Amino acid sequence: MASSLAFQSDRPRASSLPPPSSSSSLGGYDPATPLGAGASVSGRGAGGYGSAGSARRRAAVKAGSRRFGREQSLGRDIGHAAAETYLITRLTFTLLRYLGVGYRWITKLLALGLYAMLLMPGFLQVAYYYFFSSQVRRSIVYGDQPRNRLDLHLPKNMDGPKPVVAFVTGGAWIIGYKAWGALLGKQLAERDIIVACIDYRNFPQGTISDMVDDASEGISFVCNVIAEYGGDPDRIYLMGQSAGAHVAACALVDQAIKESRGESISWSLSQIKAYFGLSGGYNLFSLVDHFHNRGLYRSIFLSIMEGEKSFKRFSPEVRVQDPSIRNAASLLPPILLFHGTGDYSIPSDASKNFAATLQSLGAKAELVLFDGKTHTDLFLQDPLRGGEDELFDHLVALIHADDPEAQAQDAMAPPRSRLVPELLLWLAHRISPF
Repeated sequence: MASSLAFQSDRPRASSLPPPSSSSSLGGYDPATPLGAGASVSGRGAGGYGSAGSARRRAAVKAGSRRFGREQSLGRDIGHAAAETYLITRLTFTLLRYLGVGYRWITKLLALGLYAMLLMPGFLQVAYYYFFSSQVRRSIVYGDQPRNRLDLHLPKNMDGPKPVVAFVTGGAWIIGYKAWGALLGKQLAERDIIVACIDYRNFPQGTISDMVDDASEGISFVCNVIAEYGGDPDRIYLMGQSAGAHVAACALVDQAIKESRGESISWSLSQIKAYFGLSGGYNLFSLVDHFHNRGLYRSIFLSIMEGEKSFKRFSPEVRVQDPSIRNAASLLPPILLFHGTGDYSIPSDASKNFAATLQSLGAKAELVLFDGKTHTDLFLQDPLRGGEDELFDHLVALIHADDPEAQAQDAMAPPRSRLVPELLLWLAHRISPF
């Protein structure tokens, strides 16, 4: 079903980035050395200040310091989890306030609640990993705007520069959040791939131009700084899902236009080996009525997208056809679009038409369709099922295409763990509101 790709790009790579240092700065995000660790008590006089007494006191100080450090670390983790829960709750109420409480949305919210309950066994395991795993570096600042943060999901084995996926999460442009990429980050990190989940302002905190600006700045951070975290700046892949696929594609086209005009840039398309668009929409003109009928009402959608006058600017499929910037399409990295044919949130025609448009302009673009898969099957249910996953295997094979050692390790890798029983996944597929 999935066509093979030869994305071994021969495009020039940016050479201005510093090579990864042998002394990783990962430790900069670890808790500080506990107070008193390594302290010594001078050995003079009697009454316990001799060698035996000082040794006992040093051991006691070190043990107490370790306990203190663990308590501090646990307190930070719990506090961070509480802050994340508050933010997610606030985003949910923001969504409700803008969508209203009509019959359509009451039924959708009930379905969403049941859907989440069915998948809760997997969500809890992913949440524990996200909040407590030492492989996750949460909320690294990449810009000066609200929510200019990203999470890094790091492999356990950091023995050399690793390929990187810069991921822009979905969420209907309203409830997107970087933690939504934790499952993808966890599973790709198990295959020695770093994942940077980029957060960005959502509506009503920002509109589409803010979202695209934030995503572009996050991509710039990854391109220019990821070597400090053990990433390979010559193997960076950009990926987006749903609304995040749209935002990432807009940032990509904006960058191509800037480079075609010789404008000043902070990152280069030559640093992006490929773009992966998962279940995205790329033409606002053809989606506005569909979203309205699905419950994302026209008035809200127009507010998010800054009015119909901005549809062309934020429709990558339309914008690349502008005769004045057609040469920008030739600068785009290879583009691979994934979509399920059973997707009712964003029809698979959105990816079909974008791929066809890019191909007509001479850009490298391919489309992979998954028969009967819904909007959430590819991103949630299938990864939670564990075992073989055609989308996941396709991504890993592409990212490791130039690395025979990684390919050998992939062949020996154990199957991914199942996180949710099959019956619950089947029920979730049936009642999903997406």
